[in-house]
Amino acid sequence: MPTAVEQRRAAGGEGGFRSYVGDFARKLRSGELGSLPGIILVILLWTIFQSLNPQFLSPRNLSNLSVDIVGTGMIALGIVFVLLIGEVDLSVASVSGFTAAIFAVLNVNNGVPEGLAIAAALLVGAAIGAFQGFFSARIGVPAFVVTLAGLLAWNGLMLYILGASGTINLPEQGLVRALTSYYFHDAAVVYGLAALSVAAFLLASYRDARRRRAVGVLSRPLSIIAVRTAAVALVAFAAAYVLNRFEGLPLAVLIFLVFVVVLDFVLRRTFYGRKLFSIGGGAEAARRAGINVVWLRISAFMVSGTLAAVGGLFLASRVAAVGQTSGSVILLINAVAAAVIGGVSLFGGRGTTWSVLLGMLVIQSIASGMVLLGIPTPMQSVITGGVLLAAVALDSLSRLSQKAHGRA
Repeated sequence: MPTAVEQRRAAGGEGGFRSYVGDFARKLRSGELGSLPGIILVILLWTIFQSLNPQFLSPRNLSNLSVDIVGTGMIALGIVFVLLIGEVDLSVASVSGFTAAIFAVLNVNNGVPEGLAIAAALLVGAAIGAFQGFFSARIGVPAFVVTLAGLLAWNGLMLYILGASGTINLPEQGLVRALTSYYFHDAAVVYGLAALSVAAFLLASYRDARRRRAVGVLSRPLSIIAVRTAAVALVAFAAAYVLNRFEGLPLAVLIFLVFVVVLDFVLRRTFYGRKLFSIGGGAEAARRAGINVVWLRISAFMVSGTLAAVGGLFLASRVAAVGQTSGSVILLINAVAAAVIGGVSLFGGRGTTWSVLLGMLVIQSIASGMVLLGIPTPMQSVITGGVLLAAVALDSLSRLSQKAHGRA
């Protein structure tokens, strides 16, 4: 009886166009939707808001929207690591506010050099993640309870160290302030970065397809790679064109995209990332396979804590201050929602860092569109909550469909 690989070759050559499209269609029928719902939602939202207010897709609004997604997006990137192992971190918003307050107190109030203050904030974030991960992975306290306690404790400590004033303004010429205020104004630089990203995507896709063909695994044919590269080029150069019509490429957006790409590589191309996926697929099976489940769980929370600190610095940069409202519950909800709406499963074992970018586009598009339309802010939470519920419901239905088709 022919093997699956031989059947694919007979159907049009291994990695052929028909074979790849057929495999993609089978995944959709079995419930593996990936980021497709998020992409459709972004297109739908942009179409609706643009029809209601022509300023929505203006260069100024899109540039501001792109910077606004970075702080919360950084926090959501850390949440992806925790969600992949089937856990949740409810403390990330409080950690972001607490670590930003540490930076502000050290740098502004005590004159510590900015670089050292930033390093201290990041180390505290990692330490908090290790602390919470230890209680969850080693002691056995549910992560929900540990991080809920952290949500309260770190927020209380933030208010304590901020003192009576409650707000610390950041210096105008500092590095942290520049994170969200600096732009690359040279159009050639922006278009050059777009071209470089497209070339890197094409090279990575081709090398991946060649490796998969070498071991007899279904791979993307050159025609699909060409179509995907053309789509990436369209998005990259369109974004460059729009950004150049306002202030240029924001430094914050460039840093965020670098984080997304690097962390995506860590998750999909390293043994560490693959082990995280295996834990999400079944912790006991991973343990029996010789994987150090306890250490990996702790490390996932450390990544979450560190990126919460990074996000806290970007959020402080955006408002040029750290105050009592830093690390709010709304921030936590938006960070978790960004990951889930983008396609990261709450049940573990499925998702990518690119899901965060997609989810943040959805959430920030809702916020930006409502501001332009003059809709009260509370309605933003109502709509975001509805979108989050729909995303979780879709995730649950997708999981049930995959089980029915023997793919989960």
